[in-house]
Amino acid sequence: MIYPTPEQLSGEGKYNRYTLVIASAKCARAITDEYVAQRAEAEKLIANKETDKSIAAQLKKEIRDEKAVTLAVNHLRDGEYVICDETVPENTTM
Repeated sequence: MIYPTPEQLSGEGKYNRYTLVIASAKCARAITDEYVAQRAEAEKLIANKETDKSIAAQLKKEIRDEKAVTLAVNHLRDGEYVICDETVPENTTM
């Protein structure tokens, strides 16, 4: 993981590297599960002769062309996935 750096992902020091690794792995698993579901649906359509598109043409370009971990890290950086950690105190006002 070179870019973004762990410091950029950490939310201004809010998360340690272990938390970032776990969050990235969970996001990557979700992306992989989505890929598997899309591929199964594409194979089903081809088997039933409901489409003449290839499997690759039926998959989302992002999921098809990028590695799951790269996508997960980018989603964390962009805020599309949020780290839910109960051990980190929320910003509360008194």
